[in-house]
Amino acid sequence: MSPFRLPCASGDGLLRRRGPGLQRLLHVGDEAVVVAVAQAADGGVVFAVRSQSEQGARGGLERMRFATGVDDDLREFHATFWRDPLLGRAIRANPCLRPRRRPGRFETLVAAITEQLIDIERAIGIQRRLISTCGRRCPETGLRDAPSAGAIADVSPARLASFGLAETRALTLRRAAREVAAGRIDLAGPHERVWDALRRLPGIGSWTVEYLALYGHGRYDQVPAGDLGFLKLVGRLTTGRPRARADEAGVREFFEPYGRWRGLAGEYLMWAGRQGLLVTAGRSTPGRHVAS
Repeated sequence: MSPFRLPCASGDGLLRRRGPGLQRLLHVGDEAVVVAVAQAADGGVVFAVRSQSEQGARGGLERMRFATGVDDDLREFHATFWRDPLLGRAIRANPCLRPRRRPGRFETLVAAITEQLIDIERAIGIQRRLISTCGRRCPETGLRDAPSAGAIADVSPARLASFGLAETRALTLRRAAREVAAGRIDLAGPHERVWDALRRLPGIGSWTVEYLALYGHGRYDQVPAGDLGFLKLVGRLTTGRPRARADEAGVREFFEPYGRWRGLAGEYLMWAGRQGLLVTAGRSTPGRHVAS
């Protein structure tokens, strides 16, 4: 299998460090399930689940395995792009990299809406206030779970805005919560159908849908092309000008050579940019590679 490294705790406080591993409270239906995960000495991963039923245990384990990406086989991506002139150095430096998914689709949608057009620190602050007010708590462990669609649907837009959301995004969040809570949008349904339904809601565009696709549906072929980080990085890489910005179409074209791995290539591009592993002096052409 692909190399794997346990992620760090989440900024919103849901995934917490406990000793050598991580713990997360989830709800499978109405049942509270606590899932712990730790890295084994041999590089593998050990999960432990505390629940009242086998169904709860299976559901909680499945969702945490998805969130960590431990079962994803990335060997094809590594072999194909190991010597890619743009990302090869980053892949060789960090073969364990995976998108930081969330174990709930609605939780992912909430994250996408709260992160629209603001910096990540402000967004995390909003998410923490939402979780503190609307999330479900396990008194025994002190852990909290993300708010359900029904919980957010019952909160007024003014109250949501008081957490730091812009008024328009507060309306978008409650509107989406009501559609999901009422069953008019089934986030577990066929992906393309879900995305089309979400796009029909005011305030939800391509970036939000592609964020859900990558981090909530696990679709490696989807990249949030409207992300400001991508617009800046792709603009700089394709022109050689430090302040250049691409448009969404330009970002999509840039990642096209990575095919069904576009989303993972995007994760590597952002990580490589933060680590100073990208060559930006001049135009860069992705996807030209030598398979190992």
